[in-house]
Amino acid sequence: MQWARRAVWGVAGLWLSGCAIAEWQKIGTPRAEVLKDMGRPTLTVPLPAGGERLLYSRQPAGQQVYHFDFDAQQRLARVQQVLTMQQFFALRNDVDTRASVLQQFGPPALVEGVASFKGDIWTYRLLDNGASRQAHVHIDPAGVVRRVMFTDEVFNDSDPLD
Repeated sequence: MQWARRAVWGVAGLWLSGCAIAEWQKIGTPRAEVLKDMGRPTLTVPLPAGGERLLYSRQPAGQQVYHFDFDAQQRLARVQQVLTMQQFFALRNDVDTRASVLQQFGPPALVEGVASFKGDIWTYRLLDNGASRQAHVHIDPAGVVRRVMFTDEVFNDSDPLD
């Protein structure tokens, strides 16, 4: 019963978001058209050679972050879902920063701290082969990534309506 309720909420979320599906955007589409379909992006990041990235995040409730990369002529060149284990594995400890994590993944679903680490832990929700996971990016007070850890996302299935 719990899975059915989650499926209904997922479909409702798509309906409420105007049914704009990131993967359905066609390469070569003008930036203005993508903005009309997708709405205001979470972040805008300049790219080399005059291009621009529009980042659309479905955090904190969703498990996707999309990059819409535009060329210098403001035409869509690439759409990529980046909230993946591989993208988090690509983060470099002691090199990447709070700013680079924000530009790659957008705002986290949760920011928290623990006694055993001095700094913030940014938590992102993602899907890994159909399993709900969480990536925890440890960022020290200087803004440097120190480690990335993963956990399974645990749902409370003790719903009184089941």
